[in-house]
This record gives sequence, C-alpha cells and structure tokens, in this order.
Amino acid sequence: MISILILAILVVHSAISKVMAAPVAGTSAIMAYNQTAQDSTTQLAYKKLAIKRVLEKYNSVLAANADDFMKACENYNLDCYLLPSIAGLESTFGQNIYPRSYNAWGWGRGLIMFKDWADGINTIGAGLRKNYINKGAQDVYEIGRIYSESPTWAVRVEHFMKEFQAEENQISLFFNQNPVQL
Repeated sequence: MISILILAILVVHSAISKVMAAPVAGTSAIMAYNQTAQDSTTQLAYKKLAIKRVLEKYNSVLAANADDFMKACENYNLDCYLLPSIAGLESTFGQNIYPRSYNAWGWGRGLIMFKDWADGINTIGAGLRKNYINKGAQDVYEIGRIYSESPTWAVRVEHFMKEFQAEENQISLFFNQNPVQL
C-alpha cells in the first residue's frame, strides 16, 4: 500500500515536471536508462518500484537501496536493471557475500570492501561506465566477456534483467488500467 502511495505521488510529480536525461554518445540503447524520448518521471518510478519489488521477492538486503540503484543508472547512463541483475547472479542479490563487504557484484573477485551498499552501487556503476561501456562494450554480452570468465555470465544476467522488466510491465499495466485520480 505504501509503494502505491509513493508511486501515486511520483505520478503527480511527473505531471508537474518531466525529467529527461540525454543518452551518452556512442552507447547502445541497452545500456542507456533513457532509451526513448518518452521516458519520464513516471516511467522511472515504475523502474524503481520494479527493482524494489523483485529484490523483496528474493528477500534481498538490497531492497532498501532502490533509490541508490536509480541514482547510479541516472548518473552513469546505465540500464536501470543492470546493477541489480549482476548482484542477482554474483551473490543472490547480496545474500552470499564476504561478511560486511557490501560487495554483491563479485567486484575484485568479491574481496573489495565498500563502506555500505550505496557506496558499492555507486562504485560499480562508475566502474561499468568507465571500464566497460566507455571502452566500447555496448551490451551485456560484451560486458560479460570482460567481467567474467564464465561463457554463460551474460545470459544469466540477462535473465534477471528480463525479470525486472517483466515486473515493470506489470506495474505499468496496473496503473494504465487503474489511473490515479487527481
């Protein structure tokens, strides 16, 4: 119920101001969180809610960090589902990590320590942008060739990305069928 109230507030806010972010030149549509000119505050709210709901489904300690995932996708122009999906594969969404490392992404073989989840999310987001996407990796498969020795890494990350997208589609469908009355 609280999530629906938060989303309703964001829908009202989007009616007042639209937030658009220009894609970074040279990146593909899969890596940019702002994939079309139609993305708006409402659609970003759907993505945030989808992240929160999928992470809650997996009883992830990262569920409380949906805002941090959204900040990273906006700051580094990433697909909003990339970071949580990598965490899903590498650590079952933060459940299987080196104690108090806050490293759900296997960064540095999982031995690099972050001060908290927000620090980890921001650092990994910046690292993906600088060391992968800015160097030509245009999709999750090209990132996977660099990120992991496993030939199935990308397809497994993509599985989680599709799960987040399916959740977003359900949220969007619900609100399109049940518009918020202002």
